[in-house]
Formats: sequence, C-alpha cells, structure tokens
Amino acid sequence: MSRYPLNLPQQLKQEAEAWAQKQGVSLNQFILWATAEKVGALNQQMDDPGFPQVTYRRGASGVPTPVLRGTGIRVQAAVTANEQWEMTPAQIADEYGVPVKQIEEALAFARAHRQEIESQILMEARLSKEPHG
Repeated sequence: MSRYPLNLPQQLKQEAEAWAQKQGVSLNQFILWATAEKVGALNQQMDDPGFPQVTYRRGASGVPTPVLRGTGIRVQAAVTANEQWEMTPAQIADEYGVPVKQIEEALAFARAHRQEIESQILMEARLSKEPHG
C-alpha cells in the first residue's frame, strides 16, 4: 500500500466524511472505496479512442450499442442507410440533423468494428421478424 497526500475542498471533505460515517467506515476507507469504484468503471469503458464521435450506450437489454456521441443514433442505423438504402454520408447527416463528419466517423468505426456491427444488424433483423404479442 502506498501513501498519497490528498487536498480536498472543505465542502467535499465534509460530504465525504458524512457518507463515510453513514457507511460506518473511516474517511480514508471511504475515499479508497470511491476511488476503486471510479477506476473500475473507467476500466470498463468500451469507447475506441480512435473514434471520439462514437460512444457506447447500454439499451434496455443491457447490451452495449455504439451510438453517435451526444445522440441516440446507433452506428448501425448509419450503416444501414449507407449500405442498404445507398444514402451518402451527407444525406444521412441531413436526415438525422448531425454533422457529416460525425456520420463519416461512424461509418469508419463500422468498418473497423465490422463483425460487431454486422452482429447487431443481424440480431435486429431477427427480432423484427419475431411475432409480437
């Protein structure tokens, strides 16, 4: 275990102390747990740093799905529009109201992550053929 001096703003320290007390642990233990939780969450991020305009979102099914950052637009929707409906990136961008550059990056992401995107497209196609009700 290593030591690290930590300076906290007074208000944050007071709130952390209150939470530590509620948890029945020392402030040091609370900060250790909070740090471990945050590092664990960051380690589980799936974003590809080569594509900053694409991020993952967990839908109702819990399956992480790549979307255009800042929107709910799935990368697979852009791929479908481009490949099946033969829309250009500019047409897709206009349709969704996003910058062309973001659509171009989504399509590049799809090429780099081809197997993942194809799997999602196939899964969606299967679900759309299942009887509802």
